[in-house]
Amino acid sequence: MKGNCHIHALLDGRDWRQAIDRHREKPDENYLHGLLSTYADLGYTYLRDGGDRWGVGAKARSLAPDYGITYRTPLAPLCRKGCYGGFIGTTYENLTQYRDLVVKNREMGADFIKIMISGLMDFDRFGVLMQKGPELGEIPELVHIAQEEGMAVMAHGNGADAVLAAARAGADSIEHGAYLNEEALHAMKESGTVWVPTLSTIGNLRGKGRFQEAAVEAILQSAMENVRYFLKIGGKIAPGDDAGAWAVPHGCQTEETLLYQSGATEADLQAGLVAIMEKF
Repeated sequence: MKGNCHIHALLDGRDWRQAIDRHREKPDENYLHGLLSTYADLGYTYLRDGGDRWGVGAKARSLAPDYGITYRTPLAPLCRKGCYGGFIGTTYENLTQYRDLVVKNREMGADFIKIMISGLMDFDRFGVLMQKGPELGEIPELVHIAQEEGMAVMAHGNGADAVLAAARAGADSIEHGAYLNEEALHAMKESGTVWVPTLSTIGNLRGKGRFQEAAVEAILQSAMENVRYFLKIGGKIAPGDDAGAWAVPHGCQTEETLLYQSGATEADLQAGLVAIMEKF
């Protein structure tokens, strides 16, 4: 069984603005057929999308059965106004608006809810996150509201504090997860949160000349050490490369190699994939 638990059908691994423009008026079906054909040819039978507000993931889901692929999407990710994620998701200003969006996405056919609880890494400075996420006290409410509506929760999160808050609240998966500490990792394990570390978004930057090589390497090694520790304590890791992110083209096949180098086995990845499929 082969799956990629975090892709963005909207994006193409090159230029996110041009990629969005490709689909701005309506999803480009020819592009999506090519994308799904790529995954099918590589043997993938399960894809989980990170979402977008233009309906690209939803269109890909409708086409995927023709390729023997089970496809899951949250529709638009949900993010607090002024925080990271507004370029691709739908924003809310308060928890009442957030609940309304959760209900709307559910009624429109979302397979789960994706929340944005942090910014991205600064790939030129180890330990630094760009942009901001919601206040830490809001994160448990985001998880609880979605789950009360019967929806699993995918949480885009970096930084120990944000991930700790989401894990303690019972988030079903954490995506990315840079700069975690042992407390956050143990909280994820205890709550049954599956971690999708998307190591390719870091490892594929090496040698590109866009960022400081020393910082990229330090970020990657930190993430790999945390993967190794999480597996040691019995946590579940699932393969997902954030395909569509810069330098991560669809079908690039680097994620499993990086996870194996971090100490994961094929059995570990299969267990994580099954856990994601059961939750989402």
